[in-house]
This record gives sequence, structure tokens and C-alpha cells, in this order.
Amino acid sequence: MSHPTALQIATDRTVVKRAAKIAFVVGVIIAMINHGDRISSGTMDGVAWAKCALTFLVPYSVSTYSSVMAVRERLQTLGD
Repeated sequence: MSHPTALQIATDRTVVKRAAKIAFVVGVIIAMINHGDRISSGTMDGVAWAKCALTFLVPYSVSTYSSVMAVRERLQTLGD
């Protein structure tokens, strides 16, 4: 039986949906910690907004990677 690739797991709807939810919650918290004062004062520039957007990429990536590794480990265990 052929196991799905890491890319197939990472792009699976359930993995993407879970990672997006986590990225939203954690990203908002981190963005508010790092940029909250500038957001509330209206002094954000393009670079700051780009950095703020990247803040959401980190938890998304970590969640996706964790899911891929967990699924692969589970499939390997089931195959033994």
C-alpha cells in the first residue's frame, strides 16, 4: 500500500483547515504583541504590514509540519 507524500498530507483539507485556525489565533496574539501599538495608533507602513502578515506564516508552518509528521508516524506504525 502506498502512503501519501508529505505534500499530499500538507495540502489535505483537514490539515490546511486546522493549521489555518491555529495560525489565526496564534498569529493575532503575536501580531498584537509585536505590532499592537502601531496598529492602534495607525502608524503601520507597508513593511510593518508585511512583517505582520508573515507573523501568521510561522504558526501555520509549524502546525502543518507537526501534522505531516504525526500522520506519517501513524501510517508507519500501522504498517508495521
